[in-house]
Amino acid sequence: MIKPLVRYGYVPFMLLGINGVAIALTTSGAAAGAGKAWLLVLLAVAVACSFAAERVLPYQAVWNSALDDDRRDVAHAVVNETLMLGSVAALPLLAALVPGDGVWPGGWPFVLQVLVAMLVANAGLTLVHYASHKIGWLWRLHAVHHSVKRCYGFNGLMKHPVHQSLETAAGITPLLLLGLPLDVATVLALAVAVQLLLQHSNVDYRIGPLKHVLALNEGHRFHHLKWAGIGDVNFGVFTLIWDHALRTYSYDPARRFTTTDLGMAAKPNYPDAYMAQLTEPFRASGACSTSAVPDNPAKPELAGQP
Repeated sequence: MIKPLVRYGYVPFMLLGINGVAIALTTSGAAAGAGKAWLLVLLAVAVACSFAAERVLPYQAVWNSALDDDRRDVAHAVVNETLMLGSVAALPLLAALVPGDGVWPGGWPFVLQVLVAMLVANAGLTLVHYASHKIGWLWRLHAVHHSVKRCYGFNGLMKHPVHQSLETAAGITPLLLLGLPLDVATVLALAVAVQLLLQHSNVDYRIGPLKHVLALNEGHRFHHLKWAGIGDVNFGVFTLIWDHALRTYSYDPARRFTTTDLGMAAKPNYPDAYMAQLTEPFRASGACSTSAVPDNPAKPELAGQP
């Protein structure tokens, strides 16, 4: 009984349940006196549910076992989520630097404001992600994320902090110019974290035809294929709208993934330790672009790849 519940209920619980509670707390004013503590509590609940679901219904059971990467991934998560909270805390100051009052639809229902924020942020985040696979210096920063040897929830929070900052700036700047309210930004920060947990999750869940629209794990695994050029697909953060527009969408329902499919063909011995990953992009021999990796003669072909 519990496996079918996780298979079909896990995504609605995370997307609608966790984010819904954040929206309800914000609109009711119940969290007004708690600062950002409620945000941390909901994030902790989301992480705990992610780990629990991965053990009940894993896509690959072996991916639930650490590969000397658990402490490193915790360090990435703590640093990057602290940066995210810091950016939310700095929003009032940043907003004061923006001329005018913006055109934010403040009279709309709060849930619609959050959805607008997601769509606008998705555009900036996706396009920077796309550029990070095409521009050498951005790829060297982004390569940290592609050094993973297994896909599980915490992978989504495993990013070089400089690259995370660039992505955040791309996602939040258009919103600031529009006049994004602080309470919407707070819910958006949690929604991004929840989305990254789902997107990299080692849960064998199902979302039906929505897998062609929402940027979740069934499609995102293709993004982490290590073969040259093949991983240059499915860049979306919240949705795959931009991937359909850029013709970078790819999906093969028959494809199954193992550890040997993940990582970087050009950099199979990428550093595993946290501090080494922070310095690797600045080394003269930093990771090269995925598009520059010579094609492996044994690389798989993907159905639907443009």
